[in-house]
Parts: sequence; C-alpha cells; structure tokens
Amino acid sequence: MAEEIGLFEAMKTMRAMRRLRPDPVPEALLWRVIEAATKAPSGGDRQPWHFVVVRQPEAKRFIQERYQAALQRYAEAGMKAMAEGRLALSETDLDRRLRTARAGLYLAEHLAEVPVLLFACVDRASAIEVAGGAGDISGIYASIYPAVQNILLACRGLGLGAVLTTLHLLYEDEIKTRLSIP
Repeated sequence: MAEEIGLFEAMKTMRAMRRLRPDPVPEALLWRVIEAATKAPSGGDRQPWHFVVVRQPEAKRFIQERYQAALQRYAEAGMKAMAEGRLALSETDLDRRLRTARAGLYLAEHLAEVPVLLFACVDRASAIEVAGGAGDISGIYASIYPAVQNILLACRGLGLGAVLTTLHLLYEDEIKTRLSIP
C-alpha cells in the first residue's frame, strides 16, 4: 500500500479509478474506510446508512453480470441520444467521454476481480417513517453522499483505488436479493 496522504492532497488528487488492481485489501484498512464513512454528517444526525462488504467471488461475478448489462443499456441510450441530436459533443468532449467510456468498460469487464465491493445503503423505510409516511425521501440521499465522499477520500488517503458508480441500481432488486439486503 502507498504511504498515507493528507486530506487536502487527497481532495486535490482524487479521481474516479476504474482500472482497479486485484491486490487484496487488508481488513484493517477496510475498517478504517468504513469508520471514515460513519463520521460523515447526516440530516438530523440520523446516520441512515448500512455498509455491505462483498468479497465472495461468486457474488462479485453476479454483480458484474448485472453491471455489464446496465452498462450496455446506458451505452445504447447515449448512442440513441447522439443519433437523435439530443446529445451534441465537441471534439474535446467526445475524446474525454471516450476515455471515460473505455475505463468504464474495463471496470465492467473486471469488476469481479476487484478485491472489495463496498455498497453504501440507505435505510429508506426509516426515512419514510421520519417523513411521516409522506413518501418523499429525496432528502435521505443527501445524507448518504457525505458518507460516500468520506469513503472515497479515505481510500485515496490510504492509497486505495475507488470509484463511485450507480449503474448497478438498474438491477437493484436482484442485487439486494442476492446480498440479502432488506
């Protein structure tokens, strides 16, 4: 592992790492990352989060298959938008997006090789209860993202690669069932 770096250096140098190495992540480092997440602020100090660690190869392959299918759907929607003229890109934008797309494809093809998948989950049932059953839980997501940012910063500070992705949410129900997430 790389030497630890300070917060502002981590913020300045952090980027989405989609080409992740398969090197094992020591348990102690993983717990430091999760602890950093739990120190994030949340609305009403409710801390409506749960973290699910996935290391099992079969579970990672299951998630990878859904991730690849989600990426395919995402790419098709983007290509359709460009063909219909709803998404116009300059040459610079196109080059940047192609680089990102290649890195995203690499991640999709190698997701099961990543040593740890860490899911940050929001307790939606609790959010609805607090909202008086009103059903508007949009604010709950404002409470999870500071925790996710702490995860990303902690990973960067500890020399671990990390990326925030939500593509798997297209298959959220299947993944939740597989991982026994309520």
